[in-house]
Amino acid sequence: MRKIILASASPRRREILQKLGLDFRVLVADVDESSDERDPGLLCASLARRKGEAVLAKLKETGELDPEAVIIASDTVVAVETGDGWEIFGKPKNEDDARRMLSILSGRSHFVYSGVYLWSGGRGVSSFDRTEVVFKVMTEEQINGYIASGEPFGKAGSYAIQGLAGAFIERTCGDYYTVVGLPVNEMCRLYCESFPEAEPLVETIPNEF
Repeated sequence: MRKIILASASPRRREILQKLGLDFRVLVADVDESSDERDPGLLCASLARRKGEAVLAKLKETGELDPEAVIIASDTVVAVETGDGWEIFGKPKNEDDARRMLSILSGRSHFVYSGVYLWSGGRGVSSFDRTEVVFKVMTEEQINGYIASGEPFGKAGSYAIQGLAGAFIERTCGDYYTVVGLPVNEMCRLYCESFPEAEPLVETIPNEF
C-alpha cells in the first residue's frame, strides 16, 4: 500500500485528505516561514516546498524514508490587489490584526493562493492554485462577533470559508479546496503529470465540505 505523509499540522488539511479517502500519517518539521517574496503564488509554493523538504530531511535522518512514499505539503496565503501590487495576509497575530484583515476584505474581492509540494520516488515538484473570493459587506458588529468566536485564528486571512465565515461569502470562483487550505484539483493534476507511472492519488473529488 502506498504510504502518504502529510507535512502539515493543519486540521483543515487533515480533514481534506480524510474526505478524499486517503490513508496517511502526519509528520511536521519546524521551518522558517519568513520570506521576501512578494508574489503570492510563488510565495505559497516556495513555503510548501520548504515544509515538504524539511519533513523529507527528517525522514532521511531517522532512516524512515520509503522511496515509494508520497509526501504532501501545502501553504496558504490571502492576497488583496493594491495600487502597488499585492498585500499578503497570513495568519493573524492577534485580535487587532484579525480585525484589520477582515475590515479590508469586507465588501471586496480577494484571492486565496494555496501552494502544494509533492515528493515521491526521489523527485519533488511544486505548484500553486488560486481562487477568487468576494466578501459581503461586514458590519463592525459582525466582525467583532466573528473574532469573538475564535475562528479567525490560525487561518490565512483570518477566516474559514467552511466555518462561520461562510455566511459572509458572496461568491467564489475557483477550487473551493484551495480556499480551505489544500489545492486538491491542482495537486491531483500535478501528481498525474509528474508521476505518470503511479496510480492517481484519488478517484473522485467531492465538491466541497
